[in-house]
Amino acid sequence: MALVNKIIPFSCIDGPGNRTAIFFQGCNFKCTYCHNPETINKCINCGKCILTCKADALFKIDNKVVWDEKKCIGCDDCIKACDNLSSPKTKDYSVDKLFEEIKEISPFIQGITVSGGECTLNSDFLVKLFKKVKDELNLTCFIDTNGSIDLTEHKELVDLTDKFMLDVKSIDEDEHIKLAGVSNDIVLRNLKYLLSIDKIYEVRTVIAPNLNNEETVREVSKIIKNKCKYKFNAYRKYGVRKEGLDFHGKVGPSEEEINQYIELKNKYCK
Repeated sequence: MALVNKIIPFSCIDGPGNRTAIFFQGCNFKCTYCHNPETINKCINCGKCILTCKADALFKIDNKVVWDEKKCIGCDDCIKACDNLSSPKTKDYSVDKLFEEIKEISPFIQGITVSGGECTLNSDFLVKLFKKVKDELNLTCFIDTNGSIDLTEHKELVDLTDKFMLDVKSIDEDEHIKLAGVSNDIVLRNLKYLLSIDKIYEVRTVIAPNLNNEETVREVSKIIKNKCKYKFNAYRKYGVRKEGLDFHGKVGPSEEEINQYIELKNKYCK
């Protein structure tokens, strides 16, 4: 079983073609600029969210918070009230149950992309899911990851994955610890490993205030060269928790600033 935060049946921004994007609940990073921090932790069933629900879509059964999707009006007051960086609006899935949802829309998609939270924390689940999706539906399987688990130790998962979309948040270890709460050692090892076996679709870096974006873009570009795409996501304040807003501010980079990083990338991605 795995806990899923959200499924987007049709997405054109989570890899090539029309794809189903599956967002798993739970992350081992705690990024200051995270725009969906409600996916970081799993619900501790404190019940605070129940008091905020205007639609009576939340209640407790056997001391567990239960979400009635049919009653929910999508106001997200429950998420705003949560002190645990979590959400009561999640679902437990077996591999078979999730596969059946994918199967229903399979004629209209080119593949699936699993994301999060951090989806690779459910690596055994993904291996079983990818096997069924590839064997029975002949769809491609992509992973969108923060690169936090050592993928050299998960060969079966890597072999089953068509391509990875890897976040490199900062090239500097101290800055990465300040930003995400953990070292970037495994992330950079995964970057080099996946590049060496041609398994990366794109690398992404968030361009945010008060980070040494120039160093990260320059050094990551040197590693990537021309082996895959390198995409920049501009920091935006929406969804970012207070400590992130205090650190990065409420104004993201301008289009001109992003273009400067694109020029820097082009200088080294050759």
